[in-house]
Amino acid sequence: MKVILLADVKALGKKGDVVEVSEGYARNMLLKKKLGKEATGANLNDLKLQNQNAEKIAQENYEAAVEFAKELEEWKIETTIKTGKDGRSFGSVSTKEIVEAAKKQYGKDLDKKKIILEDPIRGLGLYEVKIKLHPKVTATLKVHVAEA
Repeated sequence: MKVILLADVKALGKKGDVVEVSEGYARNMLLKKKLGKEATGANLNDLKLQNQNAEKIAQENYEAAVEFAKELEEWKIETTIKTGKDGRSFGSVSTKEIVEAAKKQYGKDLDKKKIILEDPIRGLGLYEVKIKLHPKVTATLKVHVAEA
């Protein structure tokens, strides 16, 4: 019997997969616990439409991320850090401070979890910070650190 899975089932498949199982397993386990539904023509057509809709939404999200990445490439975030004698800094610039500066200067929210800092920003100058907007899209943001 063919069944469309409505949830991930260990050792069988992921949500949305069409799998072939015995009738007893389908009726007593999958259908009874609402983990799957019978793969009739109407149900297969619904699954096909859902997959097309999901692909369309994923493509729109990708295109939006590419557009935002182009916008981020032009940004230059200005932030400050306290320094002592000899230009030595106290502390570092965190992702939280970068997000707050971006919101203040450009009025856009960035997710601090998506900002990738290989090393903490501990000095003055211009830095390039990577932001992962989408699994396939990474933008580079310029951060200028000045003396407070």
